[in-house]
Amino acid sequence: MIYPMFALCLLTMFIGLLTVKARFACVKKGELDAQYFELMQGTNVPQEVIKTTRCLNNLFEIPILFYVACTLYLVLEIDSVFGLALAWAFVICRCAQAFIHITNNHVRRRMRAFGGSVLCALLLWINLVVLAQ
Repeated sequence: MIYPMFALCLLTMFIGLLTVKARFACVKKGELDAQYFELMQGTNVPQEVIKTTRCLNNLFEIPILFYVACTLYLVLEIDSVFGLALAWAFVICRCAQAFIHITNNHVRRRMRAFGGSVLCALLLWINLVVLAQ
């Protein structure tokens, strides 16, 4: 479980770097005033800043359930091939969602990737509860 968790951490760090890069670039080009970031409020925010920021925020929502479940698998010493497969499937879905979000942002494809990750998280928890008894 540690490797899927690490992979998701790497994804989060990568998207975080893209977010910072987009923010600096927009301020440098004069497309956005730096004061926007004090309260994250304003108008005419460049799409790149919005997309990367929302993508980063998404990596701190449902993935929390993933991190907690994986940590419990480790702490409780539950060895499950199915659980591990679900963990990797979750990471793949989140990578797909992030890629879609920051590129073409096709909403239906992004929602499918999101739905897949939610399903994986749910099944990961169900598997954990069953095996923890």
